Amino acid sequence: MIQAVPADPPYLSWGTAALWAQLEPLLPGLSVEVLARAASTNTELLERARLTPAARSSGFGNLGEPAGNFGRRQADTQPCLLVAEHQTLGRGRLGRNWRSTRGASLTFSLALPLAPPDWSGLSLAVGVALAEALQPDPHGASPALALKWPNDLWLIDGVASPERPFDGRKLGGVLIETLAAGSRRLAVIGIGLNVLPLDEPLPPELHNGAACVRELDAEATAPSTLARVALPLLQALKTVEREGFAAFADRYAARDLLLDQSVTTTQSDLPHGTARGVDGRGALRIETANGVQLLSSGEVSVRLARPVAGLQ
Repeated sequence: MIQAVPADPPYLSWGTAALWAQLEPLLPGLSVEVLARAASTNTELLERARLTPAARSSGFGNLGEPAGNFGRRQADTQPCLLVAEHQTLGRGRLGRNWRSTRGASLTFSLALPLAPPDWSGLSLAVGVALAEALQPDPHGASPALALKWPNDLWLIDGVASPERPFDGRKLGGVLIETLAAGSRRLAVIGIGLNVLPLDEPLPPELHNGAACVRELDAEATAPSTLARVALPLLQALKTVEREGFAAFADRYAARDLLLDQSVTTTQSDLPHGTARGVDGRGALRIETANGVQLLSSGEVSVRLARPVAGLQ
């Protein structure tokens, strides 16, 4: 178990020893690290894995930077849970920035070797794990925590207006990246969650407003939220490795924000249609005048075209 930090130490108490003791039996060799500041936890872990053998022996990374900047677990592909209290260049899907504020956001990445029978639907399974950890039962709850294909968590609060064309707000997102690491494939699962209300102004992609974990748990902090989601996340990844997305299909359907909604996409040959859930591999089913077509995760961006009535 490792807690690696730059010059200025984190001011929050993360309980790294307890996290490590909980997770390491499921993921032998795991390190748990907290940085007071990082550009991107995903980028940090990917760069570690990309260090060349020559760089490993010399102690310098492939960017010409001292490997010690990464902390004590540099230059390896061992499992790592890496937390940044303040993420300065967080990345979301399609190159978007992910805003992070120290104390108000939870930004972390989990890197581990993964060999699922099918990589399809991985971000959906991760979303299910996070949503269930934060709100076990969304039915009848207000606000309800829903999942927006392919990688976002939204709160549905039933408040729509001309300024807010649908009654939900983004609470968090998932960014999954992989790379070859010798004979294995390393998955880096990046998570960003708003824990406290974000200050204005919000970025353009949050024009409908931002939600936060405090709306579900009035006592939530970034460390307590990590403690709440870390084990379910790892357990979900282990399940995906054994069974694929099929083990999560029904649970995803129970929180599907887009189900039966009119949507538009950025795919030129499928500009709009009605979302009809996902298939067994996690592809979004879009009903059009020409029948149902499938969209694979990572290919498109989806926008709701009318207000959401709430979870069914």
